[in-house]
Amino acid sequence: MKLFYGNITENTVQINEEDQQHIAKVLRMREGEEISVTNGEGALAHGKLYFEGKKALIEVTELQIETPDFPHHLHIAIAPTKNIDRTEFFIEKATEMGVTEISFLLTEKTERKNLNIDKIRKQVIAASKQSLRFYFPKVNDLIKISDFLQKVNAEKTYVAHCHSELERQDITRLQIQKDICFLIGPEGDFSLKEIQMLKEKQIKAVSLGPQRLRTETAGVFVAAWGYEKMF
Repeated sequence: MKLFYGNITENTVQINEEDQQHIAKVLRMREGEEISVTNGEGALAHGKLYFEGKKALIEVTELQIETPDFPHHLHIAIAPTKNIDRTEFFIEKATEMGVTEISFLLTEKTERKNLNIDKIRKQVIAASKQSLRFYFPKVNDLIKISDFLQKVNAEKTYVAHCHSELERQDITRLQIQKDICFLIGPEGDFSLKEIQMLKEKQIKAVSLGPQRLRTETAGVFVAAWGYEKMF
């Protein structure tokens, strides 16, 4: 099934502009062809393609409300990498493996201070369509770690850091919860000041193993851990 993204109403689906161009100019689909579209919020429409001028629309033959793709809410808050390609790699893989929310942390050692969130959301949409997800992950704007900690539930939040001299729980022994959040630090890790702030907020620390992982690798590791625990 080729999955597209669009706005779904009871009888008609309007496909988003980028997908319209892909349908017309790359796939060269014709009127009457079968097509499937999701709105990224659980609705899945099947129908026949037709055009009004340059607009690609669907005459809906079947409309479904899908159950959530994954049974748990896995939120990863990660510091963006200096090399944006590494962050984009994480975005793609996290989306494929069922992460339901992604935040970007501004920490003392975060080197990238600005993000094109609209571009990242488009990457999430592309990865969701490719992996047949009908509920797209939520993407949040870049936020200071101190502000982020005001919003989270400490009982459901964990931090993965590299300070081996500090007490950490092995993530493989951790049980997944209905809602769970992980913080991943920047290249250079969280500062000791930030570690202390996390401790004061009663955020529990986890270890991802004996190796020192790159930021995006740590994010993918946590996504894979969650994916394995969900099934």
